[in-house]
Amino acid sequence: MAHFEKAHSLEEWLDQRLAIKTLRRVLAEEYWIPKNINFLWAMGMVLAVTFGILVVSGIFLLCYYQPNIDLAFDSVNYTIMQEVEFGWLWRHMHAVAASVVFLIIYIHMFTGIYYGSYKKGREMIWISGMLLFVSFSAEAFSGYMLPWGQMSYWAGMVITNLFSLGSLELNGLVEWLRGDYVPGQAFLNRFFMLHVFLMPLIIMALIGLHFGALRIPHVNNQDGEEIDFEEEAKKYLAGNKKEAKVIRFANDFLSKDMFVVSIFLIFFFYLVFWHFDFAMDPINFDPADGLKTPPHIYPEWYFLWSYEILRPFPKDPGLIAFGFSQVIFFLLPFLDRSPNVAPANRRGLFAAWFWILLVDMIVLTVMGKVPPMGMFSTIGLVAAWVFIILWVALPFITKNEKAV
Repeated sequence: MAHFEKAHSLEEWLDQRLAIKTLRRVLAEEYWIPKNINFLWAMGMVLAVTFGILVVSGIFLLCYYQPNIDLAFDSVNYTIMQEVEFGWLWRHMHAVAASVVFLIIYIHMFTGIYYGSYKKGREMIWISGMLLFVSFSAEAFSGYMLPWGQMSYWAGMVITNLFSLGSLELNGLVEWLRGDYVPGQAFLNRFFMLHVFLMPLIIMALIGLHFGALRIPHVNNQDGEEIDFEEEAKKYLAGNKKEAKVIRFANDFLSKDMFVVSIFLIFFFYLVFWHFDFAMDPINFDPADGLKTPPHIYPEWYFLWSYEILRPFPKDPGLIAFGFSQVIFFLLPFLDRSPNVAPANRRGLFAAWFWILLVDMIVLTVMGKVPPMGMFSTIGLVAAWVFIILWVALPFITKNEKAV
């Protein structure tokens, strides 16, 4: 009893200074979620858990990693993998999470597109989510440099060369980014700082912005139904939980989230223990060598679609197409001119647009992995043009869309 009174008095003391009861009420107990949503709405929580795995495993790896071009490769492939007890486990967890997190991000993105979760007051949810995608991409790229293997070195060389902006030949900017004419110690230092300090801070800030933006207009639902959250909440609080169209975030919806997270973790640790190699490029098990260019340079799978949009075109048009692919998703809420907030299968031509875009990005991803020769080069070029045409056509497809 005395312990309970002490805990209660501590809670009161903290509440007076931090308003923890109000915060709990606003963010959990009175944060209402539509009933008519499916497991795809749990991807946000899966992403948060995966980011947590990346942070924790990264901290353990940081204890033994050496950010030095002469020591980095051995610190990862020998010290961590062979000398440190369970070092292999933390590296596998980090590598698999770094890859799987993008699979979850893409599922999350295409779920939002399919159900129109970027429309009618939810534009900031989408924009903050896309900022998170860019931040995760920068975090992944900077982390890919750290093992200082062959593909780390040459992918870093190719990607930083993009900042010369083609015919503008801004080589001074490229050298400023690298800290040298070619990737070296200064290059590794900068990407180490980005990966372990700056980008995690930015990601955590954007997660807060994303959740804050999500709190105001409320979560969309799989039917696109307009819900009066205040009225439905009154029904719920009055005891009519079956009739109410909403549930609490905590702990009603959160319990469903945790169920999906549990299924995900089974899949995740299956990959960690038995198929971790999918997240590790074999070429990157060779030490970085600036005098030996790999026969085929390519990024990780989650960047392949945008890389393939760059590759089939000449230098300057390719850079323009690449820049287009990086920016265009941000503009989705403004390019979709339809007033309908409904799943794609009820939106006529938009449904065809959605599925063609999804298939086209899969084709671009596959083509980005293979050498650009013969038939593969032609398929990549066609797929890149299809991507561009789809986005240019979107406003015209949705402008005269019938109300549903």
